[in-house]
Amino acid sequence: MAKSLLIISRQAPWAGPSAREALDIALAGGAFDLPLGMLFLDDGVFQLDDGQQPATLQQKNLAANLQALPMFGVDELFACGHSLAERGLDAGSLALPVEVLDDAALAALIARFDQVVTL
Repeated sequence: MAKSLLIISRQAPWAGPSAREALDIALAGGAFDLPLGMLFLDDGVFQLDDGQQPATLQQKNLAANLQALPMFGVDELFACGHSLAERGLDAGSLALPVEVLDDAALAALIARFDQVVTL
């Protein structure tokens, strides 16, 4: 049986290639039916902001990649509640439905997966 993988995305979509790389890993893993989840933490929660305007920063929009996650079997999507609150984001207005976790639930989530990749 394949080992489960948790991808932790900690970078804002405009802060470099890490956000796109995390999504690419998730999509590739999902295409091969790898059991995986994705956690948006720290500035990574900005990827979930539905009101992004990446063209103003001459960046590509990650919205299509985010919307493709469930189609590739990546259904376990999580966000840190503390990170959302610190950045003024409301869980009800995000681009994707995610399970919002508190600090205790974050620790349990990380422990549940066999392997963890942080980008």
